[in-house]
Amino acid sequence: MDKMIFKSSPVVTIASNKFINVPTILQYEETPLIEIIKVQPAGFTTEIQIYHSDGSYLAKVVGSRLFLTKEGKKADLSLIYPNKMTVCKLGEKVLFEIIREEAAALKTRAELYTPDGCFVKLTEAPQPEIFDASGHSLRIKGITMVGNTFIGRRIGIWIKKDGLVSIGCS
Repeated sequence: MDKMIFKSSPVVTIASNKFINVPTILQYEETPLIEIIKVQPAGFTTEIQIYHSDGSYLAKVVGSRLFLTKEGKKADLSLIYPNKMTVCKLGEKVLFEIIREEAAALKTRAELYTPDGCFVKLTEAPQPEIFDASGHSLRIKGITMVGNTFIGRRIGIWIKKDGLVSIGCS
């Protein structure tokens, strides 16, 4: 049995905001990076796309399983399972952590690359950070949203290449 299957869509806490019944938790441009997907027989789990800093697609993590691409098989990607956690590492670097807090609740921290090599950092801080391929911080426009709950939205956090971040998109 997969360790990350929930009977109902989980509550996902990321960047201090909660997302309930939100299928795409994090999207960069038109590419979903973190999703909640429906799995059989009747449940939900996470799906996370893993890209390298050069933009190559390395793997997809579905629940507690790692599906490597051809490029990913050459990389040193691994999943480990400390108590109530799933951790994905590239060599010694932690790419993301998913912490199971209760029956249908997840807390996520991630440092993911996008298909064009941008770096997205999501922590417990109230606002995501994004860096371009050369490591320069991109200015995040708008207000900081802390401790909000979004229910039934299509996208939780939508990051654009120009640094625009939208939260709770329909």
